Amino acid sequence: MTKYTNISHSLKISAEKYPFKRAIVCPDGRDKKGRVLYSQMTFKQLDRESDRLAFGLERVGVTRGTRTILMVTPGMEFFITIFAMFKVGAVPVVVDPGMGIDRMVECLKQGKPKAFIGIEKAHLLRMLKPGSFNSVKTWVTVGRRWFWGGHTLNKLVINTDDPYPKAQTTWEETAAIVFTTGSTGPAKGVVYTHGNFQAQIKQIQDHFQIAPDEIDLPTFPLFALFDPALGMTAVIPDMDPTKPGMVDPTKIIEAVENHGVTNMFASPALLNRVGKYGKENNIKLPSLRRVVSAGAPVTPANIEQFSVMLNESTQIHTPYGATEAVPVISIGSHEILSETKHLSEQGYGMCIGRPICNTQVKIIKISDDPITQLRENQFLPDNQVGEITVRAGLATQRYFNNREADLLAKIPDSDGINWHRMGDLGWRDAKGRVWFCGRKNHRVETENQTLFTIPVEAIFNNHKKVFRSALVGVGPKNRQIPIIFIEPMEKISNKKAFIKEILALATANELTECIKHAFIEKAFPVDIRHNSKIFREQLAIKAKGKLKF
Repeated sequence: MTKYTNISHSLKISAEKYPFKRAIVCPDGRDKKGRVLYSQMTFKQLDRESDRLAFGLERVGVTRGTRTILMVTPGMEFFITIFAMFKVGAVPVVVDPGMGIDRMVECLKQGKPKAFIGIEKAHLLRMLKPGSFNSVKTWVTVGRRWFWGGHTLNKLVINTDDPYPKAQTTWEETAAIVFTTGSTGPAKGVVYTHGNFQAQIKQIQDHFQIAPDEIDLPTFPLFALFDPALGMTAVIPDMDPTKPGMVDPTKIIEAVENHGVTNMFASPALLNRVGKYGKENNIKLPSLRRVVSAGAPVTPANIEQFSVMLNESTQIHTPYGATEAVPVISIGSHEILSETKHLSEQGYGMCIGRPICNTQVKIIKISDDPITQLRENQFLPDNQVGEITVRAGLATQRYFNNREADLLAKIPDSDGINWHRMGDLGWRDAKGRVWFCGRKNHRVETENQTLFTIPVEAIFNNHKKVFRSALVGVGPKNRQIPIIFIEPMEKISNKKAFIKEILALATANELTECIKHAFIEKAFPVDIRHNSKIFREQLAIKAKGKLKF
């Protein structure tokens, strides 16, 4: 029996339940006194405007199954456009603009798009890269169309109050292709189905207990997509979404206070920057009911710092997941600060919590090879580090036109539903909690032992002058030399003495005693999406040069 669903139906439900509630609020300049001016749109208006655009998209050939590059900044047009696309059954192809022009263009080409909807800068990009978008037949400009051809978004809108008859898409039908940032390998197009999106919405709703009066501050643009479907008001932050680590803390705090924000997403880098400012200036944010931080491991110190601004009952949640499956595991700050913090600092790894709702999690033996079937002898008992695999309705089942990636990341089950290999290592404790130990391809294998990044780095992060550390290995597999890089809190005046302290720390701990090399790095290279994941591969290249390996 065919199961039908369309992610846009969630917006229709929100429009019926809360027709006059604000769906989107966007900063729109400042008055002479410096106060922020805002534009806003209700759920009823968003539903109507996306219906009107859906009629126009259909008229110019953007219809069911049309793969369409979407390069629109967070704001009114983004929400109207993406829900109009879902309504017609078109497939948005989404990339992170921070990954760099050449990599971004390559990802967009991989998506084999038939249509292109973008702001003016996006169209300048395609003019600078002639021949890169030969598959595109329909061009739409959001804003002013200059010397390039095609349509403008405003002129596509059909002036009607008739509801658009949304496409009868199926549970397994492709809803979007979202490219990974490629921070730990080549960027891959993740195929989201309408069923995946519906499962995500339900899992977020059930786990976080989103109430009808919620107001969200989504500092990561793609997460804003869920707000209209959850009935949450989305307040678009005044920030560069590609540089969360450089955000102006006063603007984030201003948005929370101006709108009584109840829910906020913050990458660890943004959490640290805003938390540091808030603590130093004795700022309180009583309206927040929950803060969600993800994208990289969130240190207990970071959580503790930000918690100073919150009510005692408010938690910072650190859900775990990946572009291919998120969220699948989660834990709150109360449990972290009261139970797991001290163990993390001792090198046990980062506790990421228990599986959410009906998500299944298995820890299996570490392997770099494809796995065609899960067998009992592959499962590891509690307290042993292995590879984290998950199975859930929200877990995507394949990549776009990438059979090799499918083979390495997906494990077929007997009922045809794949397990997803997260590419991460971890272990499960007696309480059913999973502890994250780092990326699989970041492990360092010496002749005598295997070192995992998160447990090892925790030992060095305890030093009062260390902001963060990074473990890398150089040399052939199974005979690697472990090296620790240190990013200090501030400039180190006596580098020799500091390195001596770091190596003494290593020698004093059984977990790190084999580390004999340490280097100072002023600022680590990090991912563009969350500014938090460390590019250890780049540091490993530096280490080779320093050791003349």
